[in-house]
Amino acid sequence: MRRALAALMLSLTLAACATRPAVPPEQLRQQVMDTERAFARTMAQRDHAAFVSFLAEETIWFAPDRTLRGKQAVAEAWQPFYDKPEAPFSWEPTVVEVLDSGTLALTHGPVRNPAGEQVATFTSIWRQEAPGVWRIVFDRGCGHCPPKR
Repeated sequence: MRRALAALMLSLTLAACATRPAVPPEQLRQQVMDTERAFARTMAQRDHAAFVSFLAEETIWFAPDRTLRGKQAVAEAWQPFYDKPEAPFSWEPTVVEVLDSGTLALTHGPVRNPAGEQVATFTSIWRQEAPGVWRIVFDRGCGHCPPKR
């Protein structure tokens, strides 16, 4: 009976540990914030290869006229944004939330034109693929409508 109870306690402890991230939630949130900012720097630094490195293999991006499925499709569609010497836009996260499991995160924030005016917003879903390694699995941009005065 004691062995059965000990085995049950061990399995419950292991199950509880498996559902909690090893990294504290605030640290996970900061990882995702830092990752999103590094991702945005790829545009400012005109580094398309670095941009592609943040994409999950099975990523899905919602474009205004179609859905882009897979890393290669997104990489090809976004290449023109990196071709010119000046970045056509920039973005930054203002909202970052991470699931309690530490496996998925959401980022959201403004997209700005070169003059600094907000022209859109973005929402991205990130998946932790290895400890501290986050890649985008879903992304959607939306036009920005400023409030009426």
